[in-house]
Amino acid sequence: MENAARAAAPVVRGVDDAQLGLPTPCAEYDVRALLNHLLHVVIGFQALAAKGTADFSTTPDYVAEGGWRDRFAAETRKLAGAWARPGTLEGVSGGFGMPQLTVAHMVLGDMTVHAWDLARATGQDFTPDGPALAELAPAFAELAPMARRMKVFGEPVPVPEGTPAFETLLAATGRDPDWSPRPANA
Repeated sequence: MENAARAAAPVVRGVDDAQLGLPTPCAEYDVRALLNHLLHVVIGFQALAAKGTADFSTTPDYVAEGGWRDRFAAETRKLAGAWARPGTLEGVSGGFGMPQLTVAHMVLGDMTVHAWDLARATGQDFTPDGPALAELAPAFAELAPMARRMKVFGEPVPVPEGTPAFETLLAATGRDPDWSPRPANA
């Protein structure tokens, strides 16, 4: 979790205010909305690490509050610390009623995939943390059917055999690994 947070933080820090209205590969979010969503997830999943609850019914506008770049870095450090406590991955989440390990995979996936979304939307590079990716690939394969029913993942995007692991994971979430903010004929 700590390494995934470390990989995501520079992407968030690299978003320019002029880019907040740009589209992202996550079709329902522009850059601003995705930043707000991701920060809300990072904060909410801190409580879930302690088998508490979190309210995801609304998303505050953290970007409007200012200081969101520094806050994201601080909150991801808190998130990693919360999930590193002994016993955190054991048992069932009080907030979601799922195994804690599944909940940890959900937030690890959000940080990793949404960091790619933001990087792609804003013209930045992003390389996911290798161990996080190795943990996510089988977890997302297991989570995908439920995530599609819940409309969290889109239908999988077909990719050729031999596609690298991260691009395969993105495709499994319904993202086109070749997504670009510019039309193909631009």
